[in-house]
Amino acid sequence: MAKEGLKAREVKRQKLVAKFAAKRAALKEAGDYAALDKLPKNASPVRLHNRCKLTGRPKGYMRQFGISRVTFREMALDGKIPGITKASW
Repeated sequence: MAKEGLKAREVKRQKLVAKFAAKRAALKEAGDYAALDKLPKNASPVRLHNRCKLTGRPKGYMRQFGISRVTFREMALDGKIPGITKASW
């Protein structure tokens, strides 16, 4: 389980990216890279990293569900994800 500070930092980055998205797009369109450089570093969408919504695990992230593969497997085996069953043949 990731530290709460890491999860909070990622949420803060997501809010900054959303806040400055329109301004960044306008500055990029105008080609004003000096003004673009003065925006906060965390306002850049490149700095975002997908993390599991439940555990905060940064690796093995499944975009479709928003959770890590480990959490996905646990939830699927417990029957908490509708329509997902363990394969057997």
